[in-house]
Amino acid sequence: MGYTQQTQKRRIGPWIGIVVGVLVIALLAWVVFQFASSGGLATGGATAGGNSTTNPCPVNTQSLAPVTHTADGRVHGGMLSYPMLGSPWSAPQPDIRVPFGRDVEVQEVTIEPNYDGKSNSWVASVLVAELASGDGFFSPQEGSEIVVKCLIGAFYGDAKVGREDKVSKATTVGGKDAWLVETHLTFNIAGLKTKGETAIVLIVATSTDASSLYYASIPDTSPEYMQPARDAMAALTVGN
Repeated sequence: MGYTQQTQKRRIGPWIGIVVGVLVIALLAWVVFQFASSGGLATGGATAGGNSTTNPCPVNTQSLAPVTHTADGRVHGGMLSYPMLGSPWSAPQPDIRVPFGRDVEVQEVTIEPNYDGKSNSWVASVLVAELASGDGFFSPQEGSEIVVKCLIGAFYGDAKVGREDKVSKATTVGGKDAWLVETHLTFNIAGLKTKGETAIVLIVATSTDASSLYYASIPDTSPEYMQPARDAMAALTVGN
């Protein structure tokens, strides 16, 4: 009887291996299918159209109340500041739309008031902000791509947005490591005359555990506001 039992084990063993192999292949196929149908890993982001399947962009629940900074004729956000822009730019005001952002101060010029008949206006804007640390990005370069995608999702809603990067490079601000992205965005939004604008995203590693953001968006129909935005960026300083 011992011989018969050993023979049976030798015959059954390969079949068990085949069955296990088939199950493993099936499991892997299911994982791949789930990955593809869900749009990839959870670290993926908003698409160029502002739509997302797995969205790393947090909903900003920060208070509109700005952080108190020294009144020195500069616009402050996080550890960055620039000389306040004069008329026709608005007075600095808080903004809670910036993904990862807190302590946000923005200046705007209205370009197309009430373009959609719902009291919404299209603007040229310049802002500075602190970026919350530990929210999925680390170095300025790593953070820049996430922040650009999140800004597109936050500021352009469901509109399909084309993107063509003109600049993506390392730089410094006040001796701090930084990454600059300048990109041209195109879109077709109902009621809006402008079909594109230039966006500037500058992320500065202002401390070991936090970064700050300079952001500007200038519609193609109002190129005269590009130089003030560039001047503000060139005059950025790091400090409280």
